Amino acid sequence: KLFIRGKRHLTLTDAGLLLRRRAQEIIDLTLKTEQEIQKENDNLEGTISIGSGEAQSMKMIAQWIQQFHELYPNVKFEIHSNNATYIQERLDRGLLDIGILLAPKDLTKYEYIPLKDQERWGALMHQSCPLTKKDYVTAQDLLNYKILIPKRDVEQGVANWFKENYNQLDILATYNLLYNAAMIVDTGMAIALTIEGAFSLYQNSNLIFKPFYPELVVSSFLVYKKHQPLSLAVSKFIDFINMQFSYDKQ
Repeated sequence: KLFIRGKRHLTLTDAGLLLRRRAQEIIDLTLKTEQEIQKENDNLEGTISIGSGEAQSMKMIAQWIQQFHELYPNVKFEIHSNNATYIQERLDRGLLDIGILLAPKDLTKYEYIPLKDQERWGALMHQSCPLTKKDYVTAQDLLNYKILIPKRDVEQGVANWFKENYNQLDILATYNLLYNAAMIVDTGMAIALTIEGAFSLYQNSNLIFKPFYPELVVSSFLVYKKHQPLSLAVSKFIDFINMQFSYDKQ
């Protein structure tokens, strides 16, 4: 029995007093914990360096950066845009904390988190190109055009897709990022092989993307180097990302 009911008021019994004291202790502990967490959030500082190519998955990373920054406003970010070779070299030298890679050949050196976004390969062409009338392009379709091809590790996957036709391609140039290549495509002189996510970052009504057939789809991964000490900011950011996937599974 927790209380005795009188005519005008209630009187707590010893059990009731104990319960009230325990409840107050829980409230006090909760407030103290919240204050400690807030202090930790306010005090966490550092810079997190992230390397990524032009890909759809960067939109998800951007959302995570926004949410993480709301929790830890003193943490800053460095974003490096380049191809997979550049990103892996800097990861291996400890110059990047985190990399976003498409279909990496070898993940044994890295801890990694598979990302949801998959990237579809295709051809980026000027709207005047006859291939725009097709729903998709084949390897044979591309043999009659000058080609811009990305200079990065995933190029091998594209070469495998072309099979014996790869050596017959009229490759005008290689490129690291699509932005400058798209300017060449805009002249109508060449077609760029790219992922759809990279093209989606640009607003150019003169250019049209057509997917490959058979379809070529690659996965993206968030990676960081194994056995490399992480700063507290980087460690918390990775924990935060893992937590987002845990929420999605619920």
